[in-house]
Amino acid sequence: MTNINNIKYELSETDGVFTLKNENTTLGFVRFDDKGEVEYIFVNPIFRKQGIAKKLLKLVREKTGKKLVLQEPISPLGSKLLKSIEKWN
Repeated sequence: MTNINNIKYELSETDGVFTLKNENTTLGFVRFDDKGEVEYIFVNPIFRKQGIAKKLLKLVREKTGKKLVLQEPISPLGSKLLKSIEKWN
């Protein structure tokens, strides 16, 4: 399994959206508001389970300085991710 630290990527931020891209595709993105509410998070299926979602959520937390809250509805994968980051809040 490859860790996000071993993947070459470019980070961009525009109006409450962080996007991670490599030279070929979008690895993932997260849309959030100033209160730390995550409206949407997506990781390209090819790159899942490599720490990309956690990296994106850490960026949101650093940017907002707030406790992360995932907005409803939360998918089964989202629920699993939420459990793994509960210790951050």
